[in-house]
Amino acid sequence: MASITIRDLPDKTKELLRMHAAQAGVSLEAYVRHILQKASLANEFKSADIAQIAEKYFGAKHGVELDLPARGTKRQTIDFDA
Repeated sequence: MASITIRDLPDKTKELLRMHAAQAGVSLEAYVRHILQKASLANEFKSADIAQIAEKYFGAKHGVELDLPARGTKRQTIDFDA
C-alpha cells in the first residue's frame, strides 16, 4: 500500500477531522483514508466554473429585480462646429 504526506494542513482542519473520526469511532488515519477512497471513486470531477457558480448563487431564482435609474449625463454638450 502507498503512503502520502499532506503538508501545510491548517491545525483547525486536522482537529475537525480528528473530532469527526472520534464521533465515527475510528482513528483519524482510517477516517481520512475513507474520505480519500470515497473521493477517488467519484465518477464526476466538478471543476469550478465561475459562470455556473454565479448562476447558482445569483441566477434568476436567487436574484432581485432592481429599478435602474434613467441613464443620462449632466454635462454640457460641446459644439465643435461653432
